[in-house]
Amino acid sequence: MKSRISIALLALLLSLASVSVGQGSSARRIEITASRFSYNPSEITLKKGEPVTLALTSTDVTHGLSIKELGVKVELKKGQTEEVPLTPDKTGVFQGKCSHFCGKGHGSMILAVNVVE
Repeated sequence: MKSRISIALLALLLSLASVSVGQGSSARRIEITASRFSYNPSEITLKKGEPVTLALTSTDVTHGLSIKELGVKVELKKGQTEEVPLTPDKTGVFQGKCSHFCGKGHGSMILAVNVVE
């Protein structure tokens, strides 16, 4: 009788563990705020092959974010959040730039993206 209970308990624990592993595999969320004329944070680090979601919000005017090498291009309207799924497939330091003219300091809006092994 004890061995049946032990086996049943073990089976239950294993099934719960597999559910937990599945839930833990969701993409990491990175919140980035765009405002004249910067991104906050101004630098992020990602792991090659690790899925992430970039949650991008503009606080003032329409901005954009383009990270050409990683295939990211999105427009950010004031007060709205855009979620961009991303799984980097190469390592390096990439430069994200504002892709929507937002004023005199537009050219200085840079987001550094470090992708590591």
